[in-house]
Amino acid sequence: MSDVGVDESLLKSVAVQVATDAAELVREAWEGMARGRSVDVGTKSGATDVVTAVDHESERLVRDRLASLRPGEPVLGEEGGGAAGDGVTWVVDPIDGTVNFLYGLPWFAVSVAAQVGGESVAGAVVEPASGRVWSAARGQGAFLDGRQLAVSAPPRLELTLVGTGFAYARERRTRQSRFAASLLGQVRDIRRNGAASLDLCAVAAGWLDAYVEHGLNRWDWAAGALIAAEAGAQVLLPGAAADLGADATYAAAPSIVEPLRKALVDCGAAEV
Repeated sequence: MSDVGVDESLLKSVAVQVATDAAELVREAWEGMARGRSVDVGTKSGATDVVTAVDHESERLVRDRLASLRPGEPVLGEEGGGAAGDGVTWVVDPIDGTVNFLYGLPWFAVSVAAQVGGESVAGAVVEPASGRVWSAARGQGAFLDGRQLAVSAPPRLELTLVGTGFAYARERRTRQSRFAASLLGQVRDIRRNGAASLDLCAVAAGWLDAYVEHGLNRWDWAAGALIAAEAGAQVLLPGAAADLGADATYAAAPSIVEPLRKALVDCGAAEV
């Protein structure tokens, strides 16, 4: 049931429009880099945690568009911060997969989600390199370029393709690599693509059977987790599953959600 005064379809349209506009800005910058144009690069938590001038430009564009289309609604962004409000709050990752963007790998995206009470009700993930548009509204299904999505149905754990990711901090990344190595012998294979929003979308499309990662921020999963859930995945967000770790994000096809969860626990997910 919709919250009073919340039109999920309209919020989805706004998310798609704004994320598409920002993705065009990011695409132009990415293509300019391929032609030799330089981009200013800084760091955040450490030398491997990078931020570019394009991240900031993309977020400024998103904030400007939202201020025009949805005046007065707060924005929580990866680069500009912010806080949730009482009604709709917009959660923005201006470039998810900044390292991929810098290296020329095409797996990065702009993610925009509308949340009410901390729950995502609409969202869009747009890929600048390909132009693909992933979107969802609560209770209305998930879509890729207008085609409705449905998760996969692997028959057993050993035929499950799992996505994951690693933290920037060396110590935690080392623990995560041991965790992944332990899991690897129980599943078909593991993929580490470098953009959480797109990994969650890949679960929605059946390109991955499941995805698990520790340490994500709200802007990493706000749109992608909704898209995965609306495609039929069972999704657990940070704080929802102590056995997987306090900050674990988990999305999986229903056919393997429980055996994979047990395997993750047995591999030490709570200690990652």
